[in-house]
Amino acid sequence: MSGKSLALGLLIVAAFGVAGYGIGRATMPAPKPDALAEPKSVDQVGFPEQLYKWSIPPDNPQSAAKVALGKELFFDPRLSVDNTVACANCHDPDKGFTDQLPTAMGVHAKFGHRNAPTVLNSMFNIEQFWDGRAPTLEDQAEQPILNPIEMGMPDEQTVVAKLSKIPEYQKGFQEAFGSAPTYRNLVEALAAYERTQNAFDSPFDRFMAGDANALTAQQKRGWAIFNGQGRCMSCHGWNPTRPLFTDDRFHNIGVSAHSAQFVPHARQALALLAKGGGSQQIDRLAIATDLSELGRFLVTKQPHDIGAFRTMGLRNLYVTEPYFHDGSQATIWDTLDHYNKGGVQNPYLDGGIVPLGLSEEQEDDLAAFLLSLTNQRYMAEAEKEYRNQFRISRTTRPQRDTAAAMGLKGRNGPGFSGPFGDIGPGQSAMIENPASLGGY
Repeated sequence: MSGKSLALGLLIVAAFGVAGYGIGRATMPAPKPDALAEPKSVDQVGFPEQLYKWSIPPDNPQSAAKVALGKELFFDPRLSVDNTVACANCHDPDKGFTDQLPTAMGVHAKFGHRNAPTVLNSMFNIEQFWDGRAPTLEDQAEQPILNPIEMGMPDEQTVVAKLSKIPEYQKGFQEAFGSAPTYRNLVEALAAYERTQNAFDSPFDRFMAGDANALTAQQKRGWAIFNGQGRCMSCHGWNPTRPLFTDDRFHNIGVSAHSAQFVPHARQALALLAKGGGSQQIDRLAIATDLSELGRFLVTKQPHDIGAFRTMGLRNLYVTEPYFHDGSQATIWDTLDHYNKGGVQNPYLDGGIVPLGLSEEQEDDLAAFLLSLTNQRYMAEAEKEYRNQFRISRTTRPQRDTAAAMGLKGRNGPGFSGPFGDIGPGQSAMIENPASLGGY
């Protein structure tokens, strides 16, 4: 499954570009719910029970009727303007609640500019979306339905009118909320279902619970590198009370490193946002335009957030490929190579992104360790994808730059070379003063 999906994603990129419009392509049929779509038990090794209780909002408590309604809505393509795209199209349970495409495809086979994040463990995110533009799952669920290149419905009233004509939803909303369908109840039901999709119970969780044999010798070496030379723990932290492998912050790691375009795009975004439109305007700029590369800046309008995106958790990575906000890295090895060379220089690069000097063997150990973060229900598919990516990594490594990783040369621009490699952007790279962004 995963290898085929990766090949499909690369084929789409070749045909249309990562964020192009797939004119003439048919939208993929909405997935049907199967065993992986069922609500998950909270009785999992490594499950953060106290954090779970804290993460249930008082104004939207869980109920069996609400979760059942949310599940039905999640898989229903009638929530889209042409009855072709359900939430599950981009968040397929069989694909780790992603679509395994570089960027998500919506109605009329249109592609946006962002990779579809997994729903697994998303209830624990402090903010939703790659740029954190939605504070809750309820707020997140409001936006794709109304986005013109995702599900394409024109407004909330049209959605509610459509649902109100469907007998099973007349009954379902009454059972869950004691009322006819409303847009708020719709998103509350979707969020309630998404909060049942938790995936812990991994070899790593059993290892941390005291099973010394749950990790292989290679995975144990990878865990040591993760905490040491690899510097992974700096942003992908783990602790027993919040075992999510993320700092829930936003960083420019040199993925959207089109530094020549950052400043003009930031000024353009400020001008557009000044005209109003609120969260819906930000949503459309993020999904449908080249301003997507600005990341968190679209939300905060702060120069230090240019090109910054949310630190994603690392669980179940081998069923949620490809990687990063734009799906630009096909394999874990590509992702590790990106970090190992210190990202790609741009004036807004996070100060913690520096060359790591990891050897090939150390990267292999890290890749093996990341497999150990997979929930048991996904392990068989994850192992297949791990083997597939390992084979690819032996011959195809577009992000590899050993000299840069070892600090032996500068990367792509004046002022970056020296005996210590590329520790950060030199002053010659700061062509534009970030403080001047408001002067459009």
